[in-house]
Amino acid sequence: MTQADQSKESAVTHVQTIEPLGQRNVGEIAANMAGATGVFRRFGIDFCCHGDVPLDEAAQARGIEIELLHGALLELDGTADASAIPDGTAELTDHIVARYHEVHRRQVPELIMLSRRVEQVHAGKPGVPAGLADVLQHALGELEVHMRKEELILFPAMRRQGAGPLDGPIAQMREDHVDHGALLERMAELTGDFTVPEGGCGTWRALYAGAMQFRDDLIEHIHIENNILFPRFESRAAS
Repeated sequence: MTQADQSKESAVTHVQTIEPLGQRNVGEIAANMAGATGVFRRFGIDFCCHGDVPLDEAAQARGIEIELLHGALLELDGTADASAIPDGTAELTDHIVARYHEVHRRQVPELIMLSRRVEQVHAGKPGVPAGLADVLQHALGELEVHMRKEELILFPAMRRQGAGPLDGPIAQMREDHVDHGALLERMAELTGDFTVPEGGCGTWRALYAGAMQFRDDLIEHIHIENNILFPRFESRAAS
């Protein structure tokens, strides 16, 4: 048996020995099965803000054929992106700040500038994302407050040796994440799911390409916190 076959068999066995795949929450699957986040993005499954939903329930809500989704997950070899996320809490929080916080701080102001340009130059044209710049401006403010709370209060508390449950601040961060998810949904609505109209200019294409990257980064950011980092410091994990 090849190493790839062994990895695939290990991933499948891991899923089956815990509990039936369809009964496991999507957030748990995303956190423990390498490559699952890519499958969920492909099928439109929300694994970050609503990661507490069982897989089959999430599939039914999206009108997805359950067997098709199961098959895509079971085809994973268990090695994709396995080393991308550090294990230690200190290293993981540093990774979140460097890979996501600082990247968002660069991404969103640029998107605001591009959006204002598109909205002004193409005002009144079919498909123009009127109001997108204001949504992005709001997102920037919300994200900055959220990230500063994590950097100055929550993450240092997590790094302290022997830190106990941090249910209160984590609950607030989870609520913020739901709000962030709503902002992403609003962005998708305004942009026709980031579809540039025929003949759209280079600025318009750059705006939507950047907005999609921001969306993907923020979804992954929320997933790592909700499904990997936060459970370490919630009372259910400590009991």
